[in-house]
Amino acid sequence: MRIISGVAKGRHIKMPKGTPTRPATELVRGAIFSSLANLGASSDNVLDLFSGSGSLGLEALSRGAGWVDFIDRDKRCCAIIKENLANLGFGQQARVYCLNVSRAIDLVDKEYNLILMDPPYPSTEIDSILEQLANSPLVGCSTIVCTTHSSRRPLRQEYSSMKMFKELKHGDSTAAFFMMES
Repeated sequence: MRIISGVAKGRHIKMPKGTPTRPATELVRGAIFSSLANLGASSDNVLDLFSGSGSLGLEALSRGAGWVDFIDRDKRCCAIIKENLANLGFGQQARVYCLNVSRAIDLVDKEYNLILMDPPYPSTEIDSILEQLANSPLVGCSTIVCTTHSSRRPLRQEYSSMKMFKELKHGDSTAAFFMMES
């Protein structure tokens, strides 16, 4: 697994061993970040949920994100994210929280420009997490929420006032983009 673009382009990312982590492929990550660039999305303050190896948040940092908070409940994943941050020189631009995503959403009280999610497939909690995000202070009127999910399990078009505005399908993976309705 490598960083696709930016200051760390081509650098390798370590993967956690002995975990069910299935990171977004380079093709899917590339499509996500290309879409975000086309949208003119701000990445000053990014939240990476279900971080796994940290590939989405690390890609954001490589492409100029100011700060990324990584959240994963698996201690092995959290250790690998910290190692990847140090190896890529991004240690001063991030924090790793090793806790359950739902709990983290309740604890963190700042607004993000961009929220990235790469939950495990199949995830039964993705709908409840998106609903929880839509009703949290983490999502503001200009926040973009992007989640990957199995193409075989479509997501709803809206969660409270948060509406899907774009979907990208790549094989069994789909990236869905949401924003609050204005």
